[in-house]
Amino acid sequence: MASSNRVVAVTGATGFIGQALCARLRQSGWTVKALVRQPDSAANLADTGVELIEGDLANTGALKSLLQGTNAVVHCAGSVRGACQADFDRTNVEGTANLLAVLKQHSPDTNIILLSSMAAIEPGLSWYANSKFRAEQLLTENPGSLGWAVLRPAAVYGPGDKEMVPIFQLMARGIAPVPGQPENRVCVVHVDDVVAAILALLKADRLPGKAMNICDGHEGGYNWFELAELAGSVWQRRVRILRLPQLLTNLVARTNLSLARLLGYAPMLTPPKLRELRHNWVIDNRELEAACDWRASISLEQGLRNLAL
Repeated sequence: MASSNRVVAVTGATGFIGQALCARLRQSGWTVKALVRQPDSAANLADTGVELIEGDLANTGALKSLLQGTNAVVHCAGSVRGACQADFDRTNVEGTANLLAVLKQHSPDTNIILLSSMAAIEPGLSWYANSKFRAEQLLTENPGSLGWAVLRPAAVYGPGDKEMVPIFQLMARGIAPVPGQPENRVCVVHVDDVVAAILALLKADRLPGKAMNICDGHEGGYNWFELAELAGSVWQRRVRILRLPQLLTNLVARTNLSLARLLGYAPMLTPPKLRELRHNWVIDNRELEAACDWRASISLEQGLRNLAL
């Protein structure tokens, strides 16, 4: 997919992964165009030379401007909070459909990398998982002539992360809170490895036209005992497993959802999200490694040591 103009469009550029991606793209010599709702809040992107296109995924005119002159788009935009299925579908499904419609009609030679989630493997678990799976289906079932790839990251952590880092902060203080069975396994990946994989796909001669998982490469992932032991080694202290009572966490999640619907905010912890957190997640990198010149380079131990907690 390498091209002389090296112009890439990014959605979700102000998010955790999007900001890291834009910075690395600019450092690597790419011209970057980013779709942002409020340019004033994206001054840090503009300062690095990113061209800001004002608008959102419902704005056809903005999408046309975003895609004009590009040879690739990385679709990072996504909703991770919501009080019902529609809250997730609005961005994750409908927004993706809008982007693909403009892409096919006005920029059919522009390739797309869709940033999905490991959760899409189990679409029945949660509203979020379902929305990510259905977004993938928009590509896998009707790609047309588009060159495309779907990247399904494990739990992503690193500088700027607001989901995994708070858990690691508790571990650094000696507590590993576990919402399900401590024997359950989870896979993780550092944001820099996700960004490196995206760049490797952008440099590939062609995109593979499939969904591919990405994790740190630790075979079988980690159970919570292993996570606690590793954290204890990094921070030189004993990390105790704190198994959160199921009845209590169920009650908290249901209450949070009820309050969110009453007060109109987008909750993170809900009953569907709990099902995600309690699931046994194990993935590997085999398909991604076969598709491009990429290997995971940041172990969880190294990643934890580099976190500024």
